Amino acid sequence: MQWTLSPQEIFSVSPVVPVMVIKDLDDAIPMAQALLEGGINVFEITLRSDVALEAIKLISAHFPQALVGAGTVINVEQYDQVVAAGAKFAISPGSTPKLLAHAMQNIIPLIPGTATPSEMMQALELGYDHLKFFPAEINGGAPALKAISAPLPQLKFCPTGGISEKNVAEYLKLSCVATVGGSWMLPQDLIDKKDWQQITKLTKRAVDLVNSLRK
Repeated sequence: MQWTLSPQEIFSVSPVVPVMVIKDLDDAIPMAQALLEGGINVFEITLRSDVALEAIKLISAHFPQALVGAGTVINVEQYDQVVAAGAKFAISPGSTPKLLAHAMQNIIPLIPGTATPSEMMQALELGYDHLKFFPAEINGGAPALKAISAPLPQLKFCPTGGISEKNVAEYLKLSCVATVGGSWMLPQDLIDKKDWQQITKLTKRAVDLVNSLRK
């Protein structure tokens, strides 16, 4: 692998990776600013909207101090698109042999989504040892991840999907968890109201909570 950044570095940048769904390009800069002011400087901008690639370009240019990545990357074509947009990393909800092989030969790291031991073993065989556990809560939550990861101590995870202030502590107790992904600091109603100040407050609370749990 000739990645310009290691997955380990990505996982160590922030205790929480915010899952950002940007529907209005005008929200891109203030949303990122709110997260930065709250103490998060790594962004997963999901490809769930028509403006996602433009948002990656815009935020990357405006906030060079941030680590801007792309989420919901599901195929080789999207991987190449996010590289061209300036993303520093890519995260997928699942993993296919074609996508894993393609990313291995390219410049930005891929964090593949996995849910089963077989998927994790396949990723590990190809050299991937930092993975996304998704969707975390639907797949049994922290107890399931603890059991699955026990025979695979080489792996580190970013569990994502259904994680909130109420259950994040259960994940952070696990030695295999390096960081968590979530969107609870970005509730849609506050985005719709463009209440960036409140989003900053929620972000600070999320960072403080996760940091206190990791001590």
